[in-house]
Amino acid sequence: MKPNQRLGTRGRPEASRAAILKAAVGEFAEHGIAGARTDAIARAAHVNKALLYYYFKDKDALYEAVLDHVFSGLRARVAPVLDRDLPPRQKMLEYLGAYFDYIAANPRFPRVVQGEWVRSGEKGNARMQRVAKEHFRPIFEKLVEVLREGTEAGEFRAMNPMDFLPSVVAVIVFYFTTAPVMKALMKVDPLSEERIRERRAFVLDFISAALFVS
Repeated sequence: MKPNQRLGTRGRPEASRAAILKAAVGEFAEHGIAGARTDAIARAAHVNKALLYYYFKDKDALYEAVLDHVFSGLRARVAPVLDRDLPPRQKMLEYLGAYFDYIAANPRFPRVVQGEWVRSGEKGNARMQRVAKEHFRPIFEKLVEVLREGTEAGEFRAMNPMDFLPSVVAVIVFYFTTAPVMKALMKVDPLSEERIRERRAFVLDFISAALFVS
């Protein structure tokens, strides 16, 4: 699409909606839901505000759609791995690789999610409770089963999933949320292809050392 070309509803409704969601991810990642501006999202998506509101009735509805976009994409990426008939060690490694690759391909996603976690507070708001039920819980339950199978097979060290799985998220996600700071401090692009390959190898090696029985 050319820089100044505007998308319309005729013939390309899915392209219009996808462009709006992509632009909204960037705006919400930078400014959160309170500071995000729908006119900036429409401008970045090359649509007018009327078309934006045609797809999403207000900014809250757009934000909720962004969260679903982020988490449904993650679930679609990792669930097939967890459903495959694989030995626990191989399944865990393939899950970690798929999870890392999804975040690496969408490095702004963690900043959107982190902001929502902070705003939701200790009990979590209704929006995050819904996201957790629809997207987090199915993945969590499958991972708990993989950990159980691996432990019983003598492949994994005994781990409490409530400790291990949040740690996995932290090791993968924190790198991307701090990428702007690392770039400023270290004068190295943490999102370059070379650096991402190195980080991916480190993550798999680091988590393997913690979980796998030699």
